[in-house]
Amino acid sequence: MTDKRVNVVLFEPEIPQNTGNIMRSCVAFGCGLHIIKPIGFDIDSPVFRRSTTNHITWADYELYDSYKDFMDRTGEGEFYFMTRYGKKAPSDIDFAAVPGDRKIYLIFGKESTGIPPEILRSNMERCFRIPMTAECRCLNLSNAAAVVIYEVMRQTGYPGLSAEEVQKGADFLYGYSYDETLKAGKD
Repeated sequence: MTDKRVNVVLFEPEIPQNTGNIMRSCVAFGCGLHIIKPIGFDIDSPVFRRSTTNHITWADYELYDSYKDFMDRTGEGEFYFMTRYGKKAPSDIDFAAVPGDRKIYLIFGKESTGIPPEILRSNMERCFRIPMTAECRCLNLSNAAAVVIYEVMRQTGYPGLSAEEVQKGADFLYGYSYDETLKAGKD
């Protein structure tokens, strides 16, 4: 089971590309990923691995048979629910005030129907939405997850994240011309 402080929970995801993108974001931000079945694709297929750009290799994720299984196995934590019916923005939630020994769970619903109303109704004070124009019903699931994860990381001081380029080095650009930088980027 994932032991990360910040966790993304996908309730019955349907689209492999969304889950793959979210998995990659979880690796980039050092988050755990919890996936509640049923899911709309084969997580062991090469197609899904490709949608993660092979970040599944580094992902800290767990599968659950149901929402009840997820709640039973995760124990205590701070649970927040993404829904178009939420009354506050992620920036209105004080994630930095969550005690350091408590896990944060960001729960996102399936692409077609979201999180079931009975779960949302019993957690309305923990429901949030991403503000947007009236012309748009919702963001793509993987984009919404990235926005919310980033807000949590911003509020909590980017724990465990690097503000510098670590793969090629912080000063990589200073030793190369533009053409050399392009050539080096292909290596």
